[in-house]
Amino acid sequence: MAEENTVTDKEIETLIENGQLKALSENLTSWAYPEVADLILRLDKPHQILVYRALPRDRAAAVFAYLEPEDQDEVLEALTDADTRLLLEHLSPDDRTAMLEELPATVTRRLMQLLSPEDLAESRQLLGYPEESVGRLMTPDYIRIRAEWTCEQALAHVRKFGRDSEVFNILYVTDTAGKLVDIVRTRRLIMTDPDTIIENMLNYNCISISAHDDREVAVERIQRYDVNALPVVDADGVLLGIVTVDDIFDVAEEEATEDIQKGAAVAPLETRYSVASPAQLFRKRIGWLLVLIFVNLISASVISRYEAYVMEFITLALFMPLVIASGGNCGAQSATLMVRAIATGDLELSDWLMAVGKELFVGALLGVAMAVIAAFVGQLYGGDSKISVIVGLSMVSIVFVANSFGALLPFALSRLKVDPAAASSPLITSVMDVLGLIIYFSIAVVVLG
Repeated sequence: MAEENTVTDKEIETLIENGQLKALSENLTSWAYPEVADLILRLDKPHQILVYRALPRDRAAAVFAYLEPEDQDEVLEALTDADTRLLLEHLSPDDRTAMLEELPATVTRRLMQLLSPEDLAESRQLLGYPEESVGRLMTPDYIRIRAEWTCEQALAHVRKFGRDSEVFNILYVTDTAGKLVDIVRTRRLIMTDPDTIIENMLNYNCISISAHDDREVAVERIQRYDVNALPVVDADGVLLGIVTVDDIFDVAEEEATEDIQKGAAVAPLETRYSVASPAQLFRKRIGWLLVLIFVNLISASVISRYEAYVMEFITLALFMPLVIASGGNCGAQSATLMVRAIATGDLELSDWLMAVGKELFVGALLGVAMAVIAAFVGQLYGGDSKISVIVGLSMVSIVFVANSFGALLPFALSRLKVDPAAASSPLITSVMDVLGLIIYFSIAVVVLG
């Protein structure tokens, strides 16, 4: 269990001001990488670079990987080309790729010029895959062995080449063409007789993923098969690299954040909220708000069409917010359930009929339950049995329609290759405002004659 850090920021700053960089480095040796990254961000700009330079090269690269892209850019601006070259050399390939794709293009071009020929070729290969693909996440640092080797030969290979591997507990078995055959866990290799042939230990049920698959597929497979690394292959089954669970956690967090933002009718932010400028936030939010304004204008036109009824039966206006808001809330609930079920793989697009059918039944139950209360309220405050009937029937109809619409919309958007998270609560609510008003006044016209 890690010990709690007892050195305060003030003591760190004192060491910096006194030029005791060696003592500073020794104090930070016991700190975890994320804690050192947080410390650097809390310090003044000049002190940040001094602390960073005081770290050993391998620790400095590991800490750098925990910084956000904006902070990485600032650190790189303060480093010399020699320092930057050493940093790039010690970064793992997947972290280096993530940094290069997030930084401004001019900075990326400068950094590419500082890479060694081997690292440059590796980075170009990884950056050549589509954005948000598994190829951008993978690392080529893994241990491969051959099926015809003995356990003793495989362990000797691990001792020789395993130092730089991203994962140590999984060994990847390939054939002479580099194609993935299976995996062997290091623990099993150690516990098996040294003369045993690797091929005799294989069961050929290895799970892999294509380099061109979307990174969300990697998230789903790691969760489904409960593994800490996935082998990445090309179209011919040749092993290209691996995707590790720590990278998948980052992807899962980013995707969940994007879905939450879309669900609130906000275009996904490319950066953290704390560093986003007011201009960026304005651009991300104004688009949907303008669309929703026009949808709400339709609601106003519906009300104006039935203005005579509202003037004659003023009580109708009292219950408009009740029935309309209920429809929007119910539709948003149904859409949220569908969006999440689709995102987690619980529902496929082919399941739309089953899901919508279930929501039709649930919508009818919810509508009846809410209609009983709404009708009672209508009788209590309206003082007219006709108003009570209108409110009750409207509640049943609106909730039923809203629940069905909220369930169907995410499937329709998915079929059109649109992110179902775009079926946001504000959109559902605004659309149901229009449909709800039409239903409400149509029933009122029938009942009131």
